[in-house]
Amino acid sequence: MSQPWKHPDRFVLRHVGPDAAEIAEMLRALRLSSLEELVDETVPTSIRLARPLDLPAPLAESELAAQANELSQRNEIFRSYLGMGYSDCVTPRVIQRNILENPGWYTQYTPYQAEIAQGRLEALLNYQTMVSDLTGLPIANASLLDEATAAAESMHMAHALQSGEEKNVFFASEACHPQTLDVLRTRAEAIGIKLVIGDHASVDFASLGAFGALVQYPATDGALYDYRAFGEKVHAAGGLFIVAADILSLALLTPPGEFGADVAIGSTQRFGVPLGYGGPHAAYLATKNEFVRKLPGRIIGVAQDSRGKPALRMALQTREQHIRREKATSNICTAQALLAVIAGMYAVYHGPRGIRAIAEMVHTATNSLAGGLRALGVRLVHDAWFDTLRVRGSEADVKKWLAAAESRRINLRRIDAENLGISLDETTTPADVASLLGIFGGDGNTGATLASPITGVLQRSSAYLTHAIFNKYHSETEMLRYMRLLEGRDLSLTHSMIPLGSCTMKLNATAEMMPITLPGFNRLHPYVPFAQSRGYQQIFDELESFLAEMTGFSAVSLQPNAGAQGEYAGLLAIRKYHESRGDAHRTVCIIPSSAHGTNPASAVMAGLDVVVVKCDEQGNINVADLEEKAQKHRDKLGALMVTYPSTHGVFEEQIKKICSVIHENGGQVYMDGANLNAQLGLCRPGDIGADVCHVNLHKTFCIPHGGGGPGMGPIAVASHLAPFLPHYPTPVAKNERLSSEFGVGPVSAAPWGSASILIISWAYIKMMGAEGLTHATKVAILNANYIAERLGPHFPIVYRGTRGRVAHECILDVRPFKKTAGIEVDDVAKRLMDYGFHAPTMSFPIAGTLMVEPTESESKAELDRFCDAMISIREEIRQIEEGRLSREDNPLKNAPHTADMVIANEWKHAYGRELGAFPAPSTRERKFWPPVGRLNNALGDRNLICTCPPLEDYE
Repeated sequence: MSQPWKHPDRFVLRHVGPDAAEIAEMLRALRLSSLEELVDETVPTSIRLARPLDLPAPLAESELAAQANELSQRNEIFRSYLGMGYSDCVTPRVIQRNILENPGWYTQYTPYQAEIAQGRLEALLNYQTMVSDLTGLPIANASLLDEATAAAESMHMAHALQSGEEKNVFFASEACHPQTLDVLRTRAEAIGIKLVIGDHASVDFASLGAFGALVQYPATDGALYDYRAFGEKVHAAGGLFIVAADILSLALLTPPGEFGADVAIGSTQRFGVPLGYGGPHAAYLATKNEFVRKLPGRIIGVAQDSRGKPALRMALQTREQHIRREKATSNICTAQALLAVIAGMYAVYHGPRGIRAIAEMVHTATNSLAGGLRALGVRLVHDAWFDTLRVRGSEADVKKWLAAAESRRINLRRIDAENLGISLDETTTPADVASLLGIFGGDGNTGATLASPITGVLQRSSAYLTHAIFNKYHSETEMLRYMRLLEGRDLSLTHSMIPLGSCTMKLNATAEMMPITLPGFNRLHPYVPFAQSRGYQQIFDELESFLAEMTGFSAVSLQPNAGAQGEYAGLLAIRKYHESRGDAHRTVCIIPSSAHGTNPASAVMAGLDVVVVKCDEQGNINVADLEEKAQKHRDKLGALMVTYPSTHGVFEEQIKKICSVIHENGGQVYMDGANLNAQLGLCRPGDIGADVCHVNLHKTFCIPHGGGGPGMGPIAVASHLAPFLPHYPTPVAKNERLSSEFGVGPVSAAPWGSASILIISWAYIKMMGAEGLTHATKVAILNANYIAERLGPHFPIVYRGTRGRVAHECILDVRPFKKTAGIEVDDVAKRLMDYGFHAPTMSFPIAGTLMVEPTESESKAELDRFCDAMISIREEIRQIEEGRLSREDNPLKNAPHTADMVIANEWKHAYGRELGAFPAPSTRERKFWPPVGRLNNALGDRNLICTCPPLEDYE
């Protein structure tokens, strides 16, 4: 054999659902001879990429695993005592295996269809209850992106809650974590808030005129302060008092809600979520009941189903940014749902006694270290602490201590030339304490443990985690069964396709997921010296180059840790660019009426003024209206935000002209990367005329949705915007990719956002290669057009391209059935549950429609099963139209049908049980039973309950 052999199993064959025979069959249904012919009819010739993507040859799964393992070992795992809101922890193996590594949990979609999301909704309700109990505040969300952005969200929330005289000053304690202050600076500057950073003990708050204040509890250097008097000053001046609190410390410390806090924010990372070089981790925000309407993020609440049975749902959805659009006070679209579930399960597994015991263990270790240091004559700066000590010495002492630490493979925090920070955690052992003391001249003994300094007003006396859910699942057997019980109440990709338009619920391959749990990746603190992260740095270098090549841009920032964060960072880069040219007045952002709600919300958060441009009857941007608006605002035009293919699911023919209109009038073009799944290998945003594009790695590049997060939203930019990418001033070692004289300030807490899940997208690209990615794009377009072809005769397709094709998604019109049969889009969505499917995207971008995106990962058999279900539902609607089924009592209006409804002795409906529960042959082979009937959403909003015992207690 003349060439080296290679394993014949290619990853692209596993990722793409239809095989060659199925592709040929679908093409025949479309009256086409090849995928290339379909692409020619779908993608405008003027924007087609004339060459293959320049990417490395694809790796087999085994090759990728070997390379990932080798790179993980290039990261050096020192014992890190750096703190600053990040702590090493122990992820209970039963939770790691059954949630973090379980596709039944990580492939779920955001719980907008609550009836088939009861499992994760209960898990998130547990999380909210945990946060509420520990912070002493009645309302908590589930969840935010990281502690720094949660602090920024709380600042915006306080700003929005002002009454009477508008104030424009926000105070933040200098004792907050440095990355929190950096993100606050970025956010405040964008909307013109004056951020004052100072000493909370000496600031004259009454004369400051501030609308709110933020303090850290414990302080970033470990100090414990009694903030009661300061909180009273904030309230006396009419401001909101916000406390950033370490979640584990609250097991021992008086909770913020008990000493006057209006808002508490923080991270739940140390509740069993790996460090992961910065994320993903779930942040929390808790507040008082009266502020709930301005609370950013998702809230899980209790409602009832159609039979009065308690059920859970996402409450008060009308307050969310994607509905409020330019009136939004936050641009948060995603959450860290999977990580919030893990943190909540950590509390369930350990319970109140276990959580307190862990907190006491960490505190005792700190007291032991403190006693040993004092015995060695080392100065402790503070008299009270939880898990962090600040030690002071001469500059020479600090250099000597740091050198000794490095020789022992230990990272200590250098606060400044004369101060070090040492933060202990759940993994700290007596041997670790002895090793730490050795840095300061100890002889290997731990020394005398000091008495706890947590006394008096600092000491918690109130109970927490008293609900039954936190007090009965402490054996692994019971915990395993509880998690499996909840998993069984949720529909995920393990059951069926989730055909959501603009959400791209494709395969999240096991080979992509496995590397994230390697210790070399998940035990790395985000602020370790740069040289300790060489494995990660290679992945970042490669991923940035891949994304630049695929988008046609010259530079990439991986920092934004959600799609909306990418929008925000990209718009700030545009603003910085204009400012550098003396055009700071260019603050108008043109946005099509069809845009996703994050677009206008992000624009407002970036300090821009939104101008809406119309769409024409074909769903395309109305170019005449665009030209008129661009000309009208040409002196102030900053940017256009445009999604491509359009939000209506077509490749607009005039996209190059649209970009040129903006450029001719002095603006920049921001392309929303939500639909990049239809571009890869066929065209590139940079070639089309865009200046910046964010990339939803949790859509196009296979990071799983995790029940509503995590996500990542890197931005790619043209060369003229490269100097304005987000930089990161502290506290990592300097390197050229993180520092810029002109760049936007940090937009997330960690330098590379949720670094550990970047590995997933890197692995996907490495295994697919250029040819595989291009093939996937073509099949995504094929699958969407096949569905449009099959369903078009039954449900009108709202928009098509000039040659009758759709892009990677299509919009089905359900609106006519309201008049002919009394059937609305909700009825179709709920009826699909009886067929075993999650509904397509409902009423976006057009009310009363369903937007379907099948993705390239679904086989023809699954596409046909979905189409058969939709056609069957259309036949049921026809029976209503013809009077064969009642307009009031029919399978659509009563859907979904639960098992207990079907097996009940009494059946009051005019149609049979079989039609209700088993409407298709496939449902007899595999049936997903919705655990509750249709929810009464209005009741849940009128009677908001979002911290509660398990549902069994309501029955």
